[in-house]
Amino acid sequence: MLCRYEIQSCFLLAFLAVTTFFISDVQGQVSPPTRLRYNVVSPDSVQISWKAPKGQFTGYKLLVTPSSGGKTNQLILQNTATKAIIQGLIPDQNYALQIIAFSEDKESKPAQGQFRIKDIERRKDTSKSKVKDPEKTNASKPAPEGSLFTCKTPAIADIVILVDGSWSIGRFNFRLVRLFLENLVSAFNVGSEKTRVGLAQYSGDPRIEWHLNAYGTKDAVLDAVRNLPYKGGNTLTGLALTYILENSFKPEAGARPGVSKIGILITDGKSQDDVIPPAKNLRDAGIELFAIGVKNADINELKEIASEPDSTHVYNVADFNFMHTIVEGLTRTVCSRVEEQEKEIKGTIASLGTPSDLVTSDVTARGFRVSWTHAPGKVEKYRVVYYPTRGGQPEEVVVDGSVSTAVLKNLMSLTEYQIAVFAIYSNAASEGLRGTETTLALPMASDLQLYDVSQSSMRVRWNGVVGATGYMILYAPLTEGLAADEKEIKIGETSTDLELDGLLPNTEYTVTVYAMFGEEASDPLTGQETTLPLSPPANLKFFDVGHNSAKLTWDPASKNVNGYRIMYVKTDGTETNEVEVGRVSTHTLKSLAPLTEYTVAIFSLYEEGQSEPLTGSFTTKRVPAPQHLEIDESSTDSFRVSWKPTSSDIAFYRLAWIPLDGGESEEVVINGDADSHVIEGLLPDTEYEVSLLAVFDDESESEVVAILGATSASATTVPTTVTTTSVSTSEPTTAVFRTGVRNLVIDDETTSSLRVMWDISDYSVQQFRVTYLTAEGDRAEEAVRMVMVPGRQNTLVLHPLLSDTEYKVTITPIYSDGEGVSVSAPGKTLPLSAPRNLRVSDEWYNRLRISWDAPPSATMGYRVVYKPVNTPGPALETFVGDDINTILILNLFSGTEYSVKVFASYSTGFSDALTGVAKTLFLGVTNLDSYQVRMTSLCAQWQLHRHATAYRVVIESLVDGKKREVNLGGGTPRHCFFELMPGTKYKISVHTQLQELEGPAVSIMETTLPFPTQPPTTPSTPPPPPTIPPAKEVCKAAKADLAFLVDGSWSIGDDNFNKIINFLYSTVGALDKIGPDGTQVAIIQYSDDPRTEFKLNAYKTKETLLEAIQQIAYKGGNTKTGRAIKHAREILFTGEAGMRRGIPKVLVVITDGRSQDDVNKVSREMQLDGFSFFAIGVADADYSELVNIGSKPSERHVFFVDDFDAFTKIEDELITFVCETASATCPLVVKDGNNFAGFKMMEMFGLVEKEFSAVEGVSMEPGTFNVFPCYRLHKDALVSQPTKYLHPEGLPSDYTITFLFRILPDTPQEPFALWEILNEAYEPLVGVILDNGGKTLTFFNYDYKGDFQTVTFEGPEIRKIFYGSFHKLHVVISKTTAKIIIDCKQVGEKTINAAGNISSDGIEVLGRMVRSRGPRDNSAPLQLQMFDIICATSWANRDKCCELPGLRDEENCPALPHACSCSEANKGPLGPPGPPGGPGVRGAKGHRGDPGPKGPDGPRGEIGVPGPQGPPGPQGPSGLSIQGLPGPPGEKGEKGDLGFPGLQGVPGASGSPGRDGAQGQRGFPGKDGPTGPQGPPGPMGIPGAPGVPGVTGSQGPQGDIGAPGPPGAKGERGERGDLQSQAMVRAVARQVCEQLIQGHMARYNSILNQIPSQSVSTRTIAGPPGEPGRPGAPGPQGEQGSPGMQGFPGSPGQPGRPGERGLPGEKGEKGNPGVGTQGPRGPPGSTGPPGESRTGSPGPPGSPGPRGPAGHTGSPGSQGPAGPPGYCDPSSCAGYGMGGGYGEPTDQDIPVVQLPHNSYQIYDPEDLYDEFTPVQEEMEAVELRSPGISRFARRIAKRSAQTPVRTKDGKSPSQ
Repeated sequence: MLCRYEIQSCFLLAFLAVTTFFISDVQGQVSPPTRLRYNVVSPDSVQISWKAPKGQFTGYKLLVTPSSGGKTNQLILQNTATKAIIQGLIPDQNYALQIIAFSEDKESKPAQGQFRIKDIERRKDTSKSKVKDPEKTNASKPAPEGSLFTCKTPAIADIVILVDGSWSIGRFNFRLVRLFLENLVSAFNVGSEKTRVGLAQYSGDPRIEWHLNAYGTKDAVLDAVRNLPYKGGNTLTGLALTYILENSFKPEAGARPGVSKIGILITDGKSQDDVIPPAKNLRDAGIELFAIGVKNADINELKEIASEPDSTHVYNVADFNFMHTIVEGLTRTVCSRVEEQEKEIKGTIASLGTPSDLVTSDVTARGFRVSWTHAPGKVEKYRVVYYPTRGGQPEEVVVDGSVSTAVLKNLMSLTEYQIAVFAIYSNAASEGLRGTETTLALPMASDLQLYDVSQSSMRVRWNGVVGATGYMILYAPLTEGLAADEKEIKIGETSTDLELDGLLPNTEYTVTVYAMFGEEASDPLTGQETTLPLSPPANLKFFDVGHNSAKLTWDPASKNVNGYRIMYVKTDGTETNEVEVGRVSTHTLKSLAPLTEYTVAIFSLYEEGQSEPLTGSFTTKRVPAPQHLEIDESSTDSFRVSWKPTSSDIAFYRLAWIPLDGGESEEVVINGDADSHVIEGLLPDTEYEVSLLAVFDDESESEVVAILGATSASATTVPTTVTTTSVSTSEPTTAVFRTGVRNLVIDDETTSSLRVMWDISDYSVQQFRVTYLTAEGDRAEEAVRMVMVPGRQNTLVLHPLLSDTEYKVTITPIYSDGEGVSVSAPGKTLPLSAPRNLRVSDEWYNRLRISWDAPPSATMGYRVVYKPVNTPGPALETFVGDDINTILILNLFSGTEYSVKVFASYSTGFSDALTGVAKTLFLGVTNLDSYQVRMTSLCAQWQLHRHATAYRVVIESLVDGKKREVNLGGGTPRHCFFELMPGTKYKISVHTQLQELEGPAVSIMETTLPFPTQPPTTPSTPPPPPTIPPAKEVCKAAKADLAFLVDGSWSIGDDNFNKIINFLYSTVGALDKIGPDGTQVAIIQYSDDPRTEFKLNAYKTKETLLEAIQQIAYKGGNTKTGRAIKHAREILFTGEAGMRRGIPKVLVVITDGRSQDDVNKVSREMQLDGFSFFAIGVADADYSELVNIGSKPSERHVFFVDDFDAFTKIEDELITFVCETASATCPLVVKDGNNFAGFKMMEMFGLVEKEFSAVEGVSMEPGTFNVFPCYRLHKDALVSQPTKYLHPEGLPSDYTITFLFRILPDTPQEPFALWEILNEAYEPLVGVILDNGGKTLTFFNYDYKGDFQTVTFEGPEIRKIFYGSFHKLHVVISKTTAKIIIDCKQVGEKTINAAGNISSDGIEVLGRMVRSRGPRDNSAPLQLQMFDIICATSWANRDKCCELPGLRDEENCPALPHACSCSEANKGPLGPPGPPGGPGVRGAKGHRGDPGPKGPDGPRGEIGVPGPQGPPGPQGPSGLSIQGLPGPPGEKGEKGDLGFPGLQGVPGASGSPGRDGAQGQRGFPGKDGPTGPQGPPGPMGIPGAPGVPGVTGSQGPQGDIGAPGPPGAKGERGERGDLQSQAMVRAVARQVCEQLIQGHMARYNSILNQIPSQSVSTRTIAGPPGEPGRPGAPGPQGEQGSPGMQGFPGSPGQPGRPGERGLPGEKGEKGNPGVGTQGPRGPPGSTGPPGESRTGSPGPPGSPGPRGPAGHTGSPGSQGPAGPPGYCDPSSCAGYGMGGGYGEPTDQDIPVVQLPHNSYQIYDPEDLYDEFTPVQEEMEAVELRSPGISRFARRIAKRSAQTPVRTKDGKSPSQ
């Protein structure tokens, strides 16, 4: 009973303690500030300080008004500020000052005052050092006049100051450099006739800020110092030292002879180039050097630069803030050295002089002589410096002072040299005597002769050159495709004649002779000659020509012939055959076709190739028919047929017979060696027609021969004889004169047939014999053709006949007893008509169409023959049917002219040809040229072909014939080859490809540069980036998802965009492996809207990726960087686009201007999500915006270059940093506003607000504070993820595992793994095990030897994590130990072995029970608020456990998220009811609003009036896709590749090759496109600032917490506010009670044991929880009740009835101070000269809006109207620890505002704090910029701007 009472009292006490923080007293007036004070910090700046008033207020208004009139400048400050710096003041001007403290609706009386800078300076008794650090004060402003040493010597000097302006200095530190320079210059008597001061600034490239003679007064120099712009870039100190020697210390720059010369270097880092030679040259020139190093400067390098002694000439300070400490020592040393130098100079001035009369003589190609007139006085030596004018390392010759001439040797030929001669005295050097001279060209050989030419060799002879060390001869064939066979011969200087052998026959060679002078070659001497052709055979003859064979004979070609190749082709082109024979002179061709003309070509074969052909033709004969066909031995049923064979290769005969009076035909096949056959089974007394056909071995058939025979009616046999070789027969047995034929007509003539018709006058005729022969035929040569027709037939078609031929046709009637009278008539066949009207169309790169008109005669088809006109090779042909009159000819060479012939085909042959010429389009690039030719690399570029889809680029060495090729995309206009041999001639060929089609090669020759004869010169500008550089070593292990966001706005321009593409090309080229196993790359181009060029998973190889980069087209538009970053998050970094889990995510943003939308919010959110940002700004980019975009530290993530040509200066550093980010085993992530290497495990397991609902078995609940969510892992939730997504590269050797968790009452007593990694077999590899029953903690892993090791920790401190409260656990693993830190206190340490790595093939699990086995595991319930793995062992030592209420120290901890202050006055009217709550457990958000009565549904607000449209943007540049006018005719093309022999035809003998091909025909002009319409107006201008606010719109769903802007939308409906508030209070009170009880028990234990104990606060901030009391075991711990009636998992509830008051609307967030209505964006102005940023002209100030909770900095919104006050639910504020505050602000906390004389802008100091998140006791120098405020730096304590101020004694100002 007592215990329960005490707990209830404790609960009430805690409840009252908590609620007191939610009640604020705002009664009474706001007190005014007091104790106004002024302090001058610079000539135009004043610091204002005051004492803060008592009571609670919101902030200050600071008003500054010039007394002479003008606008009042207003500055809004937060309530913690007590100082401010006002800049841009006029020293003589009086100003009125007012400071007003204000709250939400009240203002104090103003604290008023007046000041003038000059008046303040006169007051010596001002109390300006009360709370100032003198060191910091001196660092931030120049010392008062008179406080520093002043050089009063009358001696004068020329002082040149060289200032490091690299990025590592930073803009804030550069202001300190200006102050240092101001103090330095102030110490000297500066004037045109006094000491002169010049200044140069350097980074990657030096520049003169002003020369020695630029300013004539000290004030002018000081003014130039104050306005010195910051340059930015790399640190090339050596280059800068050389630069000031050659440019600053010259008479034209103001350097005076006889005057001391001083050089002062100021740098903050080690130089990236060599400084020793340039510094020595400066010292040798009599210039005394001082070196000042700051921060990271290399002291040894400073000593190498400075003059001796180092003790007085080298200065080094740890920080820019301490530079003021060396001003006096430096100025004293310089002053004394000027005095000493003047004495030395005056002692030698009489004898010091400059040499004169520079003369050059004896000029050769390798050197010349330099002479001069002696300088006056005692000259010890002369120093002659010379270097090539075009750039190179200076060299020098030193001669004795008595000598006035020197010979410069080993120079480059035909090169202009700069010469300078210096007289060196004992302690000084004269000015240089300067001049130039150009060396001569090297003499070349002459009178080149090529003689004794044979088929494979020729001799070369020339006249030698005196002085040559040897000769180099290059020779190569000119034939296309063979030019790569270039050979090189080097001979000594005594030889001028040699033989070139191993040449190709009949090939033109170019021979080039170089005279060599060491490694340098003279101009070439070139000649050309053609080797003799190979001898062909001769005297081709044909013998024994039969119907299927022919014998060839020829005379041998040469004794060197190896054999012959015989090609024989049917003249009609239908068949081509070839055969190779040995060294013979005769050969028989077999298997020929009868009656066919053959063309034969014989080539001689040699080792070198084949000769030209020897050709001839012959025609095979008709297949011979059997002769002397006879019938005898006739009987009543048989007769014998006999004949004479005509050939020995007859395979068989076909013998057929048929009765003349009708009946069926019969046939028999007879062996080929038979000559007779008896036909049996015939009918008696019947006449038969018998026909015989011979079939040969080659399946050819003879003509049919026929005969009539009859059986007898009796047994008597009557012999009959009939032959086919004669028209006449034996005389008839009767003398009766009978005529059976009348009216013979021949008609229906065709080209191959005639129709014969006649009337039958006598029907006793049994047969008609029709014979025909040509009218001029010779019977001795031609057998009469005969056809037998039956006696009843009176018509016959004769075919095939010869065309255009007259025939004589004779018809003879045949009777049973003899012949009748013959009748004859002539007939003529039609001629073979050719097709007409040849047309060519549809020309393409590999095809064209030809068409023709059909001839009047019917044809059998058409034969189309086509052959390249200028390319050797056989003709090709094809056949089409007679119904076709057009054909598409395919597989042609591109850009080739073809001769086309069309023949009409008839049965008797072909017509004459219809001829024409057709030409294909040229598929090839133009303007192929080389560039960037180096020793080991060269590049080629070309004009793109409009239809190309790809290019195949081949480079071939003409020395060894080695080839390399690469395939490029159709949009790639250039390519570079690397790793080439120096001094080697290469042939670069580009083949254009169109889909599967490839055009001929377009080639050029280029020779790489030879090895230099001297060390490589330092180029004045870095070379352009290589196209495909090899992977850099630092990138070999890179594995990341990398996205480039490229600004494609109009301000870039086409040329600069191409430079961006080249930069991307070389940057991506530095990566190693591209694709899922390496780095994935995506690119977005953005302007008004972003465009995804390609996604992360688009390309798997570097080649295809680089090709895609080159195809990116320029977009154009405005600059919306914020939208592009958001697009990258939503579109690119998704699983569908290829994003991988556990892989570093890197974005590189490239822009040249300020974004026209907000970039801060989205980039900050993505950085918090683990994205690494690199920001690259060019030219007009806003550096502060780049800092906001880039990750921290800015030195690694933010780059700025002056123009697009300067990309090369940052390329290496960017690649290094990106690859280091991508290569780390531990990715760089953001935690609490700081970057660290490690893993945010909560995000990787999906335990974040946006993702947890998708994780089964997990719900979200309030954590240690109400603003911190935690996640309940319910029983058997078994939350897991594949290891390859979380730790793809394994775990590091040293790391810290951090948990913030709570053991629940239902957590089982059995051991479970808080987290562990399992392999594929579900075997544990590494993890942390909690034993809830045994109260122990165990860590286990496998060591480097593969042995399993465990360490177990136990004890009182370990046991307390099992008592049911939240605890923070750090498990620190190193190579030797495992440490356990609980609630930021180390409780155990044990020794372990170094760990081995893990497998990434398994899974990682939370809460898995140790007894589980396999995939169906069990897991323990617990609450998890934080889980991180940090790749360092020091993290736990820095942690302050700010998430635990009992350990939270408000002064050292960051503000709680979303903290706010509430009061009754903040309540507004009731809001409309929210929608019904959705199913599922209640989230941590939505706990706002006090319970109130039910309100009616409010009407939906109307949509606000849209703002006015912005003015149209400027006219965009011309589009890229407008077709241009046809270009002029192309130049003469190179000789095409030698074609391969075709399948048909034989090439004719070719003539000797010419030097150059004939001018090709003009290409077909492109079709003229219509004139394009006028381009549309440019893109819409950027929207202007918001206009007058429209009618209040309807509220949308609640979004993420963003920047202060317009009132946000209401969140989803949660539980009743009063229930939530009680649940929160109970949770907090329960923890407070626990801490109080443990505090009392600890105090009680210390009294009992008489051991001093640390004091335990009994305030609401309790100490760490103690152990349970000693008297007995602790009772069961009560479990905190879950808020509301939640279950797990919840099923969707029924829609609730409309009842209860709707949730009150959220408190309106504070709007930014109004800045007036911004006008619309005007057109872009012309680029102004570079300068520092100045304050713009903002609009008039708006009234301040009500203060809202601090959010992430967003883009400033326009000032909206004040909204109605909203309700404030105290439960939405931090439930615990509202006290705390800051210490006294220091100078670094003072906001600085620039006040221009004629403009001002409201300044909200909250903007300065939003981007910073606290870390313990660390001070960070940060550069800030707000609109209208000049950039400045301040040290900001890591805290929230929302926390009330607390003084050092712990009291707030109101107490």
